[in-house]
Amino acid sequence: MQLDWRAISGPALTTATALIAFVVDRHFVAVPNPAPLFVCIVAFAASISGITSGMISAVIAVASSAVFFLNHRATPGYDMSDLARMLLLAATAGGTALITGLLRQKWVDAFAWEKKHHATADRLSAALDQVDIGIVLLDSDTRAEFINRAFRDYFKLSDEQADSKPPFIALMYHGRDTGAWQLPEDELSAFIAKRTEMIRAGDSTPINLDLADGEVLRFTCTALPDGGRMLSYAPVTDLVRHSDDPGSANYYRALRGSHRSLARHLGAAE
Repeated sequence: MQLDWRAISGPALTTATALIAFVVDRHFVAVPNPAPLFVCIVAFAASISGITSGMISAVIAVASSAVFFLNHRATPGYDMSDLARMLLLAATAGGTALITGLLRQKWVDAFAWEKKHHATADRLSAALDQVDIGIVLLDSDTRAEFINRAFRDYFKLSDEQADSKPPFIALMYHGRDTGAWQLPEDELSAFIAKRTEMIRAGDSTPINLDLADGEVLRFTCTALPDGGRMLSYAPVTDLVRHSDDPGSANYYRALRGSHRSLARHLGAAE
């Protein structure tokens, strides 16, 4: 059976301190009252192992002090001052053990909750990286706190760029610079301004975004309780193309990856 060194370290240290004080006081030089040192040891015991270890250390400290006071009297027994000092030590050591133990338990519970929270967040992040829906979580300042793998792939966003927590406007400019959208250049500025205003207003109206490679994403903005935003980009290419003229299917497939050709085709259609 393995011993819990944390649980026994406080009482063991208290006992060792008392024995050293007795030996030094009896055989070498007079030792002052070690009560303050005992209180420190009690706090140490409670901080590393909890209330039980602290209380055991406090009991040992009070008992050792009682013997220590008795050895320093010329006559047997205790007077009122000795009893008052021992009562004060008992209250101080016990209170220290209780308060420190409670603080330790609160800290342990908070650490366990945080660890569980991070584990859940990691699992959720890993799960969102497996779906084909692009997900972006923005804080209240519209800065990206999380960008999943699908969004990075759709908009050719490097891991370094995504992990730098860029603002939403920077993501829009990145899409413009990489030619991600199927839009004429003279319409890009208005498009970016409108999308940014929509995000800030928390407009949840879904819209379809045509990408230069022929993919179609349905964009939705969801306002979060903390003032942030969740942006989703769901692939709906098959649904949109299903409503197109079947005779144009091969034409659309041939145009995938050709931004300018597709833009000219749409312009002619209009």
